[in-house]
Amino acid sequence: MKTEMAGIEIRDLHLSFGETRVLTGINLSIKPGEFFAFLGPSGSGKSTLLRAIAGFGPQPRGEILIGGRDIATLPPWKRDVGMVFQSYALWPHMSVRDNVAFGLEERKVPRAEIRTRVDEALALVGLSHLADRMPNQLSGGQQQRIALARTVVIEPKVLLLDEPLSNLDASLRVQMRRELLALQRKLGLTTIFVTHDQEEANTTSDRMAVLDGGVIQQIGTPQELYDRPVNLFVARFLGTANILEGRVEVEAGAARFRTATGDVLSLPVEGRAGPTSIVLRPQNIRIEEQAGAGTLPGEVLHREFLGSQVRYLVRAAGTEIVVDQSHRAGEIWLDPGARVHLAANTRDAVLIAQEG
Repeated sequence: MKTEMAGIEIRDLHLSFGETRVLTGINLSIKPGEFFAFLGPSGSGKSTLLRAIAGFGPQPRGEILIGGRDIATLPPWKRDVGMVFQSYALWPHMSVRDNVAFGLEERKVPRAEIRTRVDEALALVGLSHLADRMPNQLSGGQQQRIALARTVVIEPKVLLLDEPLSNLDASLRVQMRRELLALQRKLGLTTIFVTHDQEEANTTSDRMAVLDGGVIQQIGTPQELYDRPVNLFVARFLGTANILEGRVEVEAGAARFRTATGDVLSLPVEGRAGPTSIVLRPQNIRIEEQAGAGTLPGEVLHREFLGSQVRYLVRAAGTEIVVDQSHRAGEIWLDPGARVHLAANTRDAVLIAQEG
């Protein structure tokens, strides 16, 4: 099965439903063959952006280029894109083979070529043996594979996936996201994956765009966004984040962070003085029994055993701080009420200046 890799450029895209603005100033570049995710909470605009690329919904303002061609004003069937919907949208009265062949028949492809391409698509998703079944005779995972086969058989330049794993149970989602990524790598097909699940985005995407309120908040690899969020929304949305409010103080070339409660953390590099939030991930905080320079006194409120880790919730610096400690066999755990001291690895912390 042939595929043609094509990059995607979105330039100054705006979209509204009536008087309600849904997407604002979207600028985005996706490389040919890249697996790219749109990640965000419900109502962030991620599915609307995907549908704008597909040609569904209100006409946006701005440019959408696929392979250098502006397709923003073209109808969906002329955009060289294939879309897999959250509900799979299989025809219930058609066999698996007929579902996969449907798009080719609509395009008036010769019958012999249809059979060959359908056979290739079914083999690609490992369901050749189910070609004569009806959709209601398939499991959720099998229906998803048929929806994928029906999409890739038309040989689109871009594959669009609108939360295709959300209807599957947790264990099957893990299996299917691996299969989905393997299929994408095999085809080399430029793919956009919409999800609200950060784990799905982290484990599949080369890069992602985090959206909120119809605006792209940050673009980068999963590691870049987790380690260096540009604002507090991204920090909170990607993983667990401890956020302390305070200010950076600079004196004689040395910087320190003073929390709202007066506790002080030293900083490894000079920061800009002023009101600041510091982002600390749970694994970058240690629990110490004794006070030390720059430690925060606190009290254990709660403990959870997570197998490889023990997660503590500690009251310190006027807030609740999550701390993850590696579990070792025979280790004595701390009980709620224990008095502790927290040592933060500020070398891996992120400083975000407070607006205003």
